[in-house]
Amino acid sequence: MENFATLIRNRRSTRKFTDQLLTPGQVEQILKAALMAPASKRKNPWQFVVVEDKEMLRKLAGCKAHGSAFLEGCALAVVVLANVMESDVWVEDASIASIFMQLQAEDLGLGSCWCQIRNRQTADEKDANEYVRALLDIPYQLDVLSIVGFGYKERESKPFDEDRLQWEKVHLGHYTMPGQPETGSEA
Repeated sequence: MENFATLIRNRRSTRKFTDQLLTPGQVEQILKAALMAPASKRKNPWQFVVVEDKEMLRKLAGCKAHGSAFLEGCALAVVVLANVMESDVWVEDASIASIFMQLQAEDLGLGSCWCQIRNRQTADEKDANEYVRALLDIPYQLDVLSIVGFGYKERESKPFDEDRLQWEKVHLGHYTMPGQPETGSEA
């Protein structure tokens, strides 16, 4: 494993994958990362549907009007669900599990990309959550947050350019409006 700073600098969204399949060990490591993700009050409201079938990946690629076509070309997709009745912070818990999988994939030398489902629509303006639920027989109490696609990267992306970090969005001690001079806390 690379150190964490290198891992997060190198992790970039991958939308083009090779045809090479993942090994069962790689899939297991990705899923272990999700299952080890922290969750509020350790309720673990998330669940995961693992999809490798090419026909189902093709159908899932139609889940949104834009930004989901890459799913057709990935080797593996993990549909991230959560029980909305079990936790009021299911979105946050499922999001953390999603990014844990992406970081594990990067550590394995694999690419990944997040496909947002919650609050999105298909090309014919159907609810993306309902579209995916119907495809995968997901029960009513579970909502789909995201689908994360995984595979071998068709090409490597450049690491994140640290010169582009937006340090102006970091505020010390209190919020400072853009253009406002820094002052101490005066109360």
